[in-house]
Amino acid sequence: MSKAVVLGAAGGIGQPLSLLLKCNPLVKELALYDIVNTPGVAADLSHISTPAKVQGYLPPDDGLKKALAGADIVIIPAGVPRKPGMTRDDLFKINAGIVRDLANGIATAAPGAAVLVISNPVNSTVPIVVEVFKKHGVFNPKKIFGVTTLDVVRASTFVSEVLGDLSLAPSVKVPVVGGHSGVTIVPLFSQASHSLPPGFSKSSLEALTKRVQFGGDEVVKAKDGAGSATLSMAYAGADFADKVLRALKGEKGLVTPSFVHLTADKAGGEKIKKEIGKEIEYFSVPVELGPEGVASLQSLGPINEYEKSLIAAAVPDLSGNIDKGVSFIESSKL
Repeated sequence: MSKAVVLGAAGGIGQPLSLLLKCNPLVKELALYDIVNTPGVAADLSHISTPAKVQGYLPPDDGLKKALAGADIVIIPAGVPRKPGMTRDDLFKINAGIVRDLANGIATAAPGAAVLVISNPVNSTVPIVVEVFKKHGVFNPKKIFGVTTLDVVRASTFVSEVLGDLSLAPSVKVPVVGGHSGVTIVPLFSQASHSLPPGFSKSSLEALTKRVQFGGDEVVKAKDGAGSATLSMAYAGADFADKVLRALKGEKGLVTPSFVHLTADKAGGEKIKKEIGKEIEYFSVPVELGPEGVASLQSLGPINEYEKSLIAAAVPDLSGNIDKGVSFIESSKL
């Protein structure tokens, strides 16, 4: 049984994510932190008949420090949501400072916890967390994860739709590598557990790929200015958190994509760089989870020519995103 902490727990992702964690039998204690409303969210969740004890914290009286004390896993959905016309670069300007300050708190109060970053843009916010941890001298690449699970969830759902049977969705597995925005998202349909229909055209494949890459835009548009992908992101975040919790408890064989620092497994990371054909510090790759966080980084596998072209298009954008996060901390006062 573990202590889970949600930073940004009163928001559009934070509330449903906290609900799902309250229902997870591996969570013994659930600490919620936000700048407003967390005592109310905690009181509401505390009435649910599951064993997890829930407590909400606000900034006064060292609320962040108290929330993080004894944490096994910390999940960060904090930040502003994306609105119509807003790019992930626009988001960066607002969310970077929020993530930096929370990372400072984690580095001092719970440096050994597994840190799961949801706050967008993940391609930049994960490097922000890493650089903060480096400055505090507590960086462990095995314990910091960018949550890219929503891309996997979308790819699995969309393939089941193409196959005309949504009942397949839970069993469809599609590896998604690269990053977590636009063209940096690379679904590897050639390695999917379920093949696309015979005669599936190249134009249809390109359209399916684009739908996975820009699925967030689909939700933002449908919500007509009222929000972004909150419920599906909460589901994806809870799913990834569950796998991390199970691995921390010793369950083996758990492999799922995540955006990580490639030194989390030096040998595996070097192999991935050769597969990509570029020198890069971070990439979303299939990660085998273990008691220490990352147990190993898995090969990207047999990639076809179309997927190679997607990776080649992804790397320049991804490199720029990473540099933006690193530069933000280099120019910041912690």
